[in-house]
Amino acid sequence: MTNSSPRWHSLPWFFILFFLSTTFPFLSVTSSASQDIYDEHCSSTVADSKPNQVPIPKLPLPRTHNGYYTGGDKLHNQHSYPYYSSFSNSISIRTKAVHETDNPGLFKVDLSLTFQVSNIYYEDRPRRNSVTFKLQGYWSEPEGNLCAVGTGFTYSKEDHLLKLSAVLKLSNLTKSTNITSLITGTLESLSSGNKDFYFDPISMLLFPQMNYKYSYVSDDSKDRCSGGSDHLPKGLSLSSLPTRSFCSIVARAVNQFNLKYSGGCVSAKNCSNPLDKSIGYVPNLMSLSEIECSEDKERMRVLVEFANGSYIDYYRHFSTNMALVGEGSWDESKNQLCIVACRFMGMAQSFSDAHLGDCSTMLSLRFPAVWSIRGVSSIVGQLWSERSVNEPGYFDSIMFQSGSNHMRGGAAVSSAKYEYSKIDIARKSCSNPAKTKGKVYPNAFSNEMRFPLSVKISKGKMGRGYANPISVDNQLYQYSSYMESEEPANFNSSGPVNISYHIGLTTYLSNSTSSPFNTSSKLQESFEILAEGLYDAETGILCMVGCRTLDSNDYLDCEILVNFEFPSTNKRNSGRIKGTIQSTREKIDNLYFEVLNLTAYAYYRDQTAIRRMDAEIIMVLISTTLSCVFVGLQLFHVKRHSHVLPFTSLVMLSILTLGYMIPLVLNFEALFLGNYRQQRIFLNSGGWIEANEVIVRMVGMVVFLFQFRLLHRTWSARRGEGNQKALWVAEKRVLFVVLPLCAAGALVAVIANWVNDENVAMVNGALRTNARSFWRDLKSFASLVLDGFLLPQILLNLFLNTRERILSCAFYMGNTIVRLLPHAYDLYRAHNYFHQYDGSYIYANPGADFYSTAWDVIIPLGGLVFALIVFLQQRFGGRFILPRRFRELEGYEKVPVVSDA
Repeated sequence: MTNSSPRWHSLPWFFILFFLSTTFPFLSVTSSASQDIYDEHCSSTVADSKPNQVPIPKLPLPRTHNGYYTGGDKLHNQHSYPYYSSFSNSISIRTKAVHETDNPGLFKVDLSLTFQVSNIYYEDRPRRNSVTFKLQGYWSEPEGNLCAVGTGFTYSKEDHLLKLSAVLKLSNLTKSTNITSLITGTLESLSSGNKDFYFDPISMLLFPQMNYKYSYVSDDSKDRCSGGSDHLPKGLSLSSLPTRSFCSIVARAVNQFNLKYSGGCVSAKNCSNPLDKSIGYVPNLMSLSEIECSEDKERMRVLVEFANGSYIDYYRHFSTNMALVGEGSWDESKNQLCIVACRFMGMAQSFSDAHLGDCSTMLSLRFPAVWSIRGVSSIVGQLWSERSVNEPGYFDSIMFQSGSNHMRGGAAVSSAKYEYSKIDIARKSCSNPAKTKGKVYPNAFSNEMRFPLSVKISKGKMGRGYANPISVDNQLYQYSSYMESEEPANFNSSGPVNISYHIGLTTYLSNSTSSPFNTSSKLQESFEILAEGLYDAETGILCMVGCRTLDSNDYLDCEILVNFEFPSTNKRNSGRIKGTIQSTREKIDNLYFEVLNLTAYAYYRDQTAIRRMDAEIIMVLISTTLSCVFVGLQLFHVKRHSHVLPFTSLVMLSILTLGYMIPLVLNFEALFLGNYRQQRIFLNSGGWIEANEVIVRMVGMVVFLFQFRLLHRTWSARRGEGNQKALWVAEKRVLFVVLPLCAAGALVAVIANWVNDENVAMVNGALRTNARSFWRDLKSFASLVLDGFLLPQILLNLFLNTRERILSCAFYMGNTIVRLLPHAYDLYRAHNYFHQYDGSYIYANPGADFYSTAWDVIIPLGGLVFALIVFLQQRFGGRFILPRRFRELEGYEKVPVVSDA
């Protein structure tokens, strides 16, 4: 054995040498093959040269170039989904490493090219897919040309992995760029002989990032923004915006704006189109996406895109016919963003010959300092042409504004002011109902002031909508999904207050009915109404005068009366909000429309939740105090009858001690109050919960100390009875029974959770792991173990066959009742409160135990049965429940201990 040891030690070196000897030739062959491919396809574009081994620390190329592509049909149709034909044709080139070469100005580059392809099937669902190529090649800085070869991977229709070989060629990749510069290029397949691995040529355009020079928005060119009409409202300064950052103006990927054409624009034929008229329609939406931004100079490059639809999709398909590229700068004198935009030119079917020109399109954008019933957009602007009326490409000035969804917490919301102009008309048109004594209605700043709507016009005419407050008195209503608008300190809630609303309606019509506003015969149509008036929190009446924009986009119909009646918050189950929208015109008027009846369910979550939480915090205090009393009575019981201590189950006491200890060790709020802190403003409960939280902590600590004292005394007494080995043997038997039961129960909970997730996945069509539900099920099972805390004592009595009064009646019956009270309360809560699990439960938390009608019956019955068994065991013997022939087996008899005295 000793002689063979060196030979075995030499084997690892043999394998290392063998690996190196086989790997280096393979790498050299691979490198040689890649070089041969490069020479074959790229030598005429960019000649190669010997590169340095160490890459350049400071890259001469930007890390990322973004752009768009067209072509490659064979590639992105591998898994095309017919219902989702539109996809994002974006592309990204990332620079991995750059090496200098022997030729000055020539660099070896490692690139990663990723482009989006069409939706694919994944488990019978469409999913967006991308393909990435790893490329190596050379870049000539003086000429601005780049050529690289490499491979990428995708899947065929039969789900076979395909290795794709390609060559990338880019031009105009120069260091000095301006607004008219575009990086263009192609990606071509090198597998023309194999149909499975071949894809159609791809042409691309990218926006340059290197040493960009602003040429159209210099300090001398800001006067160009004065060419548009001066109908825009006064704008806010950058310093008054919450962000105070220029680059945050267009920081989001999509900013949607609604275009408003002049009154003469009815169809595409007589509308002034900002795009090529060959597209056949007039766009109604516009978006601005940031390309590059300079914070210090307050300048940026933007991509201006147009669309025709109800919204602009983030994953939209880019088309040069529907886009402009612009330079923008902030004009402090007018507090507006001025943008000069250029059109894409020189393209037929490919992006490879694209360039920018015709920079005669202008845009200006402002954050209105004052909102009114004529407009409540956080961003407004205009779009116009610098060409003369007779020149090709001219179009009339087009106004645009941000959509209604941009009012929520927008950058200008906290600084803008609302100007009321229809309050006097509302006072004359609205009735003043008598106040009802004892009834309470929602506060004007409460979350219940915004609500979804159901619309009923007449037979066959239905719809839905929403009503969102804009301002209350002199403050804009800022709202989100989890908190309500903050009420000013000096706000007077008594009597009617000024209020304004944004109401959106969508109607669904049958083939035989027309639009409720007599505007069109579309089967689905959306309308917006801005309204302002009065709300009286003492009567629950909201009465407003509304204005709707007509198709001409420059005329408002303000002869509209809007009424809402809120139910009282004193109602236990809330009620319904009833409302109407009616025209005050004569029936013969063309703008007259039928009365729209509106309804909405008013769930006063703050009031019902606060009342429920008040009741639950009282139940927590009662339960915890009772537990403290019952454990104290057991301590008093064992003090008077110390001989019963060794017969108390250590497993039972350990379960109870852990049950009181864990809430104290873990985060109290996370375990006990859930997400209360996130809902503090929403629930508006004052300091009631915070004050009682301290009391519950203190009482809970006392219960834990009492329980731990009982456990310690039992353990000490058991140790003192060391000559009674039958006690320990019986306790081990109890543990051997309880532990498998707990393990089996936990396993059942895990399996049930897994099966439930599988069923949800089958319904939703997507497989996802619900870890939160998994831990919730485990916590529920842990609570079930606490509900059956008497089981270990029952088993110990059974094994010992003792008749000792080990547990006081107050302990086992009282704690059983304390454990059963949450289930009785859950039955009461289910019939008296709107059931919706929102994480604000303090007592009988559905996320921490089994709560349902069935469990609320089964668990209490089980607990009472356990308590009854303990009572009978302490009266008739531990084995009274067994058949008579098993009762006579030898039981435990206490051996008296002789004292030294």
